Amino acid sequence: MIHPMHAGDVSRKFKFARFVPDRVIERAFAMLPSMNVAHITGVRSSLAETEGWFIACPLTADLMMRLPQAYVLKKIIQGGRVAEKLGAKILGLGAFTKVVGDAGVTVAKELKIPVTTGNSYTVATAIESTRSAAQAMGHDLKSSNVVILGATGAIGRICALILARDAKSMTLVARNERKLEELAGKILYDTGLAVKVTSDTGKALRSADVIITVTSSIDTVIEPEDLKPGAVVCDVARPRDVSARVAELRDDVLVIEGGVVEIPGDVEFNLNFGFPPRTAYACMAETMILSLEKRYESYTLGRELTIEQVEEIDVLARKHGFKLGGFRSFGRAMTNQEIEQIKQRAGQNKFI
Repeated sequence: MIHPMHAGDVSRKFKFARFVPDRVIERAFAMLPSMNVAHITGVRSSLAETEGWFIACPLTADLMMRLPQAYVLKKIIQGGRVAEKLGAKILGLGAFTKVVGDAGVTVAKELKIPVTTGNSYTVATAIESTRSAAQAMGHDLKSSNVVILGATGAIGRICALILARDAKSMTLVARNERKLEELAGKILYDTGLAVKVTSDTGKALRSADVIITVTSSIDTVIEPEDLKPGAVVCDVARPRDVSARVAELRDDVLVIEGGVVEIPGDVEFNLNFGFPPRTAYACMAETMILSLEKRYESYTLGRELTIEQVEEIDVLARKHGFKLGGFRSFGRAMTNQEIEQIKQRAGQNKFI
């Protein structure tokens, strides 16, 4: 299940929307029922093949946060019933449809098919992307200051637990200080690493070498002045946590999109969601992986993920040929040469 992040996304499917004011489009589209918008074909590994559909919930991210929760959940459940009628055997929740309420638990109770949020594979790919990008920029996690922004959320929490096994220094950032302290205590018990906790985003970011950001904010939370030269940011959030101004003003930091994967087979999505052919978000891919495995179960549901879940879905993904879709930054692919240039500029700017 997908939904428009903002009114401008509607025009990708409905061309006439380009000529209508965003606010009018947002309100008009929200009145529509959840609907089937595309047939997905050609998802094929060496072991199995599957197909599916994109079901669109007509609410933008902003509306999902502002409208009554019961109304939003009703729209999501309505979309799930569309999937059931089409013959789907599992429903994957995307973007804010997995954030609203209890992260899919209520939706699953109301449907006859299992539901997964895709967060387990999102974590697996975010970790892999972060490690690769950090290495490309010359950072060793064992000597880097790692910051997890949105650390008490489902994805941020498990990213922190996994990276704490490698990092020498880690800072957890979120608004709920009680939950931060609980997570810090678990990390200390599990790994022996004494992490810092704070609700001061700016202060934490200014000293960070490697950042994973995965808040549920509808507004950007990272600005150009927050980052030091050479910083690596893996932005897993949708809408993005990193301001577009960073791309315009900071050519000495590397910002990558987390959770972008290449799908095996001659996949046709029949929908333009802004990605190159055969690539999709990891949360979408988790549903495909489970379908290829014929594991029609609520694999990732609620806000408590486990390291075991993340490691298992990663193994299954590799088994079927899913892999990272390369580094992407603000909607475009990054070459190795571009990354090397960022690294060089960062080295120069450290001494300015």
